[in-house]
Amino acid sequence: MATRRGTHVVTGARRRLGALLAVLVAALGLVLGGATAASAHASLEGTDPQRGSVVATAPAAVTLTFSEGVSLAADSVRVLDPQGKAVDDGKPAHVDGKESTARVGLRPGLADGTYTVAWRAVSEDSHPVGGAFTFSIGAPSDTSVNAAAVQGAKADGAVAFAYGTARTVAYLGFALLAGAAAFVIAVWPGGAAVRGVQRLLMTGWIGLLLSTVAVLMLRGPYERGTGLGQSFDLSLVRATLDERIGTALAARLLLLAAAGVFLSLLVGQLGVQQPKPAAAPEPEDEEEAELRRLERAAAERPQRDTRLGLGLAGLALALALSATWVGADHSSVGIQVALALPLAALHLLAMAGWLGGLAVLAVGLRHGLPAAAVERFSRLAFRLVAVLVATGVYQSWRGLGSWSALVDTSYGRLLLVKVGCVAAMLGVAWISRAWTARLRTADETPSVAAVGGPADTDAVDAEPVDAEPVRAAVGGGDPERAAQLARQRALRVRARGERAGGGSPARAGLRRSVVVETSVAVLVLVVTTLLTNSPPGRVARAAADAPATAPSAGAPAAPGRTEELRLPYDTGGRTPNAKGTATVTVDPVGTGPNAVTLKLTDSAGQPAEVPELELAFTLPDRDLGPLPVTLQPQGAGSWSGTAQLPLGGVWVVSVTVRSSDIDQVTATQQLKVGP
Repeated sequence: MATRRGTHVVTGARRRLGALLAVLVAALGLVLGGATAASAHASLEGTDPQRGSVVATAPAAVTLTFSEGVSLAADSVRVLDPQGKAVDDGKPAHVDGKESTARVGLRPGLADGTYTVAWRAVSEDSHPVGGAFTFSIGAPSDTSVNAAAVQGAKADGAVAFAYGTARTVAYLGFALLAGAAAFVIAVWPGGAAVRGVQRLLMTGWIGLLLSTVAVLMLRGPYERGTGLGQSFDLSLVRATLDERIGTALAARLLLLAAAGVFLSLLVGQLGVQQPKPAAAPEPEDEEEAELRRLERAAAERPQRDTRLGLGLAGLALALALSATWVGADHSSVGIQVALALPLAALHLLAMAGWLGGLAVLAVGLRHGLPAAAVERFSRLAFRLVAVLVATGVYQSWRGLGSWSALVDTSYGRLLLVKVGCVAAMLGVAWISRAWTARLRTADETPSVAAVGGPADTDAVDAEPVDAEPVRAAVGGGDPERAAQLARQRALRVRARGERAGGGSPARAGLRRSVVVETSVAVLVLVVTTLLTNSPPGRVARAAADAPATAPSAGAPAAPGRTEELRLPYDTGGRTPNAKGTATVTVDPVGTGPNAVTLKLTDSAGQPAEVPELELAFTLPDRDLGPLPVTLQPQGAGSWSGTAQLPLGGVWVVSVTVRSSDIDQVTATQQLKVGP
């Protein structure tokens, strides 16, 4: 009968899983079929004065307009005269309270000439953006601008790696903290007394605390593109606290203090072993049976009330902690923010409940976790997975907007990797559910044997078969033989202990399946962190670094003629887009506006798509630039824009290609403008 019930459980789960997948596939097709892509990261949409323009009189201020709200610092907008001196008032602010604008006043009586505007800000989704452009008063002139004064949005490689690692650890810490606590309260209250479970809870709390501090300290260098040494600069930490993400991190630290108190209550209240009532024969009298049932309910009521109070407090803490992520990430900008925020929090909580629960399950299977508790978590995990996939479908639609974005953008490709990992998790979870049914069957068998079956002949404390030879060897004065037999006996006793700890084969098989499922879930979290740093529909950011390598020789171009430059690049990555050629076409080659086309091809000559691409022009002889070009996509592997080149001379064309989160290179070549 038990085997048949296990088969029914597996069959029912298969039907539910198949129905869920069918509904989700249909929903994905509907939402992706007619949606438009959501924007991500702030991009510079307009300037006053316009980029590259020549105005008759000096303006009173410089105004920038962005695609979304930005946070401003004291040096977010700087205006430099032809001699490289600052001519702004150093007080950038939003125009009429509009967070998508930035304005800085200019000193009166500015002379004619070419001025450079360097800007840097933090977009609403917490990503740094920046760049520079020029405008002229009266007529263009020679200018001398220190390139280091142009602040971009590039992060130092070591800082970016440490920052991303800290964010991944924060996700893992939250999952362990919230998921393990939920498992103890809802599934296995006795687990609060298990040292392994207590270590999981403390690991999650400490990991989240340390990673939050690390993110807070690394945020300043990450935004400004400086090195790890600047992470201890308290002025940068203070500037971070003034931003939205800094406020969220500070709130998270305060909530973690409350979470520490919650953990002490959780372990203190539920970690006390409740004495089990002695088994008594079932009374024949119905009144006496009802009386005993009421006595048991009254004895269990304090623990139920304690679990209810802890559950409500834990849920409030988990919701507040999740808000520190979703309130400062992609969910807080773009379309349907009012719907995206709660769904993103729900997605994060479901992830924590599933992953943290799996970790406790793996530990509990080594410490006598009852089969009934395993089944309770199995049912709960199915609901959590349904919530994860449903909210994930919405987030995918909101971030992609079209089927083509799945393969044409870095975000889409990472999303495919995440979907593949989640599919693998579902497959392993299916195996785990089958093992759960077998575990119940295996746990029922000893119960039957305990009632009327034979005694367990493998009891650890039973005297071994070779006990008599051991005594004979000792009595015969053969200590070497006695020691050998004693070692053999100790090995057998240890083996029996390991078998007792591991439990039945079904319990061991379930534990292995859970460990694999947990490992894949960790990989999903890593990919999720990469997704938050590679938003979809990205337009090229205006930030540009100074050329990383010495300029290569380039042929002079005749004024008014089209010039094509071929710049081989190799980011050192392993993806197909990591190596190829960037072809820059400039038409006409002369001072003033120049139409620019940029095409990327991989090593096979096919159009290549990359998550980030930047094009900039620098005039080293005049210390002018880099002047970025705003690129607009024109199809697979092709972009176009306009380059404003105010002066003649030998310009350096730099193309920065990022093929992944850590693989990036800048290729340069000279271009002569003018006679």
